[in-house]
Amino acid sequence: MKSSKSLLLFAIIVVLTRVSSAQNSLTCFTRSSPCFLKHLTCPSECPLTSPTDPDAKACSIDCKKCEVFCRGRKPSCNGLGSGCFDPRFIGGDGGVFYFHGKRDNYYALVSDPLIQINAGFIGLRPQRRKRDFTWIQSLGLIFSSHTFTIEAKRVQTWDETTDQLRFSYDGKPIQVQEGHLSSWNSLDDTLLIQRTGRVNSVIIRLDGVVEISVNVVPVTEEDDRIHGYNLPSNDCFAHLEVQFWFVGLSPQVEGVLGRTYRPDYENTAKRGVEMPVVGGEDKYWTSSLVSSDCKVCQFSPLNAADI
Repeated sequence: MKSSKSLLLFAIIVVLTRVSSAQNSLTCFTRSSPCFLKHLTCPSECPLTSPTDPDAKACSIDCKKCEVFCRGRKPSCNGLGSGCFDPRFIGGDGGVFYFHGKRDNYYALVSDPLIQINAGFIGLRPQRRKRDFTWIQSLGLIFSSHTFTIEAKRVQTWDETTDQLRFSYDGKPIQVQEGHLSSWNSLDDTLLIQRTGRVNSVIIRLDGVVEISVNVVPVTEEDDRIHGYNLPSNDCFAHLEVQFWFVGLSPQVEGVLGRTYRPDYENTAKRGVEMPVVGGEDKYWTSSLVSSDCKVCQFSPLNAADI
């Protein structure tokens, strides 16, 4: 009888151990958070932070609310902090707005003392158009004394089985091996690039600062027909869909998207119109993908050195 009870107890312990090992926990490293260094166990609905199924939701942590939750690993163009299409953004306040900019120019999406995130725009202007059609072709991050870029390659004919992403770190090309969950880490482990599909989708994680989901997609023939882009036959204008999750931005954060996270932000886009457009091209223009020289930029290399 005792032997049977012992075996049953051993079996229960084994099962619980297996469940625990299959369920990740996350720790909040944001010093200002009330749950700083607190360990939180992932929910059973999304027990893993990096699930092997590319379509499964992953466990994430919200250090402000001190809770873990399930989240898709690819950008949601209808979610907070997203930038997709001809760029349409959804701000930190939930407001939808368009920022067109100009093709072959760079703009500060987010500028804070610890992080600068710029976007490079591609585009074209059909005859009799007053402005360019534009898309986000690249992102440039500046943090500490480092830079990182991700860009969509120029593609004539789209092939979803071919990787169309290009990366660099501190000005030098880096390779992220194809394959779901393949990854690259900086030597100091502050920056992680992990694929969320075999090709064309990644998550960028800068510890304690930001996490970015990225897809590269083409402008489709259907989009071309509906919007009248008049795409040339030799370019499908491959571009990025992005979504940002920020940690601890300052109240003075600036940028096309960053300003929407300010506590005193007031949406200046016209309400009730189909495409609410905000300006500010002159304020947010930067001289390169990895420059922080816009008129209202807040990034400070001295402060960023503390990352």
